[in-house]
Amino acid sequence: MLEIDRLSVRYGPVTALREASLRIGSGEIVALLGANGAGKSSLLRAVSRLVPTAGGSVRFLGADLAPRAAHELPGLGLSHCPEGRRVFPGLTVDENLDLGAGPQAGAQARRRAREKAYALFPELAGRRNQPGGTLSGGEQQMLALGRALAAEPRLLLLDEPSLGLAPLLIDRIFDAVRAVNRETGLSILLVEQNANEALLHADRGCVLELGRIVREGPAAELLRDPRVREAYLG
Repeated sequence: MLEIDRLSVRYGPVTALREASLRIGSGEIVALLGANGAGKSSLLRAVSRLVPTAGGSVRFLGADLAPRAAHELPGLGLSHCPEGRRVFPGLTVDENLDLGAGPQAGAQARRRAREKAYALFPELAGRRNQPGGTLSGGEQQMLALGRALAAEPRLLLLDEPSLGLAPLLIDRIFDAVRAVNRETGLSILLVEQNANEALLHADRGCVLELGRIVREGPAAELLRDPRVREAYLG
């Protein structure tokens, strides 16, 4: 489904990603692990065309993404839920979800997207006319995830969904992610600082160090790996 081949990203003289390669198959959840500054978010942003690449290629469903602009990707089946939630604070919950469905979506598609989001996160249903910026942090993360799913993607790039959340809310978010994966076959590339939580819900994991992928394998195997445990699992 997603093929990343020797992808590099630079910010001026700083190399954030160094010839990183990975594959994601249909229905897989792949966790991308690494310390702060390892290049995890840069990889997601390069895949979603938010930053220019300095080398390598990204193919989604067999098509090269290099000629595509970021705003075209949801229409191709690829959604990005960024770090920090980034809901539209002055728009209502309903309006945020409508934007996620995309400009091509008709009234029926927008309504379906809202219904799915409210089924996944019932808390949002009672706040549908409330501005997104007035929601709690956990509710904003639910809204950001619901908005990313509104376009009914085949692949979700999910960046730090547990950031700043209480443990019970973290469980809610990951339970929802796994439920959507099981029910729809959605593939997910997950960046998550909470490595233990990420590997518990992932099928495979990859470890980034200084912009390079240095280790990958089944999630259960990485959970048992003493080097991974010492570096990322505590």
